[in-house]
Amino acid sequence: MAFRSLVILTGAGISAESGVPTFRASDGLWCGHRIEAVATPEGYAADPALVQDFYNQRRRQLAQVEPNDAHVALARLAARWNGDFLLVTQNVDDLHDRAHRETPPAPGFELIHMHGELLKARCTRSGAVSDWSGDMAADQASPHHPHGRMRPHIVWFGETPLEMERIERALWRC
Repeated sequence: MAFRSLVILTGAGISAESGVPTFRASDGLWCGHRIEAVATPEGYAADPALVQDFYNQRRRQLAQVEPNDAHVALARLAARWNGDFLLVTQNVDDLHDRAHRETPPAPGFELIHMHGELLKARCTRSGAVSDWSGDMAADQASPHHPHGRMRPHIVWFGETPLEMERIERALWRC
């Protein structure tokens, strides 16, 4: 039987080679922060300025890194794959996206950022997601709801990863 469906999952290791610190390493992103303070809805409610600053720093760092050979190799595979190809990343950086802009994928390719994306923001009231490349203020007003604020479009501890049903369907097909 010839399979025409491929699912690949990537995590922190793939972007570490580009110079993106992992969260759990001894010198990782949590260094100097309690996870609960910067990566939970409760932390955001308690100190939105700290949380926004933490993610603003991560967003700024993206301008200093580039996709590495692994990102490029996956982009090349996606360009040649004849069938469904789902690339699921736990990473919130945009390095896969950039690699695929350089080497456009074949039809049937999809990329899911299951833990969200640093370069997007989400309205706390409506859930609407917007592209967001600059800094975000602690009380950043939402363009989507008069009483909403914008928060990082990041899946925090205690929240459900994005697109889980779609990922599961793809896994059954591959």
